[in-house]
Amino acid sequence: MQRLAIYDMDKTITRAATWMPFLLHAARTRAPWRLALLPLLAGEGIAYSAGLLGRGALKENAQRLMLGSAVSQPEMAAAANGFAERLLVNGVYPAACARIAEDRAAGYRLILATASFDFYVQAIAARLGFDAVIATGSVMAQDGAIRAVIDGENCYGPAKLRMIEAWLAGQHIAREGAYIRFYTDHVSDAPTLDWADEAFAVNPHAPLRAMAAQAGWPVLDWRDGATGQA
Repeated sequence: MQRLAIYDMDKTITRAATWMPFLLHAARTRAPWRLALLPLLAGEGIAYSAGLLGRGALKENAQRLMLGSAVSQPEMAAAANGFAERLLVNGVYPAACARIAEDRAAGYRLILATASFDFYVQAIAARLGFDAVIATGSVMAQDGAIRAVIDGENCYGPAKLRMIEAWLAGQHIAREGAYIRFYTDHVSDAPTLDWADEAFAVNPHAPLRAMAAQAGWPVLDWRDGATGQA
């Protein structure tokens, strides 16, 4: 029986969402003039809030504005590594790191499953000791550059579970041959919470806290000053 511990990233392990901070970091280091386009990015956010733009399209448009239509892999790797180093200084919950270490010591294979983009999540996952990453992918240009276009599905909500199941199949792991823990802060991950053998609501917002109470899932609070079990 394989034991897997699957973690969401943003606001579960990290103190805040990471996509916009990564874009701003990359823009400042690569092309600071792109920061002048932030009002356009705010307009994209308004369109998303009004239901005129999907979550995936918002991410693509934000990347295009802040990084351009394509970025070479070495440039993106440099931005990702720089961002990961900054993030780990004070952007990750110590209690999350402690739980990750406990799961590893207990023999769990550590998987990071997040809607954030693979091209920068890999650098974070490596520093946190994860064994594998399941994340939103990007289309590659003919020269290998990373385009501002999602490859496949945005790893969010029901799509996250589909991508986890596809990863299991690719690893030749049968669902009945695995014992799976899943940690997340957000109700959008309800399909994966229901599917897991052990589900943990971590730093939950109100909808997830209510769902956890109804389903009987443990609630963990890893935020500063919290006692752990909420």
